[in-house]
Amino acid sequence: QVQLVESGGGLVQPGGSLKLSCAVAGFTLDQYAVGWFRQAPGKEREGISCISGAFDKIYYADSVKGRFTISADKVKNTVYLQMNSLKPEDTAVYYCATTPTRGCTVVRETLLYQAMDYWGKGTPVTVST
Repeated sequence: QVQLVESGGGLVQPGGSLKLSCAVAGFTLDQYAVGWFRQAPGKEREGISCISGAFDKIYYADSVKGRFTISADKVKNTVYLQMNSLKPEDTAVYYCATTPTRGCTVVRETLLYQAMDYWGKGTPVTVST
């Protein structure tokens, strides 16, 4: 049974850092791609980063490029999202997701959340003074 569990969210001041974790079960990280998405109140879910099952393709949305880093630990079966230089506009619930078949699906430079099949429940991130 595929499961994803996010952790590491919280309250941080602008300019601060957080590291999110996505612990997965039911598959190994060299099998399926895992993506990070976020959804702010009243906004559509946004794809922000993705790592392929072979770890040879990594995607970042322009909104986080240069500030966020995705990584994967095959031994711990966990995907991480290191978030630096956080801004108030990064405030959202952050989700990780996977798909057995489609990989990191990027269309017109946008990571499609619609291509993901399994989702975690999310972890909230608030960037505020």
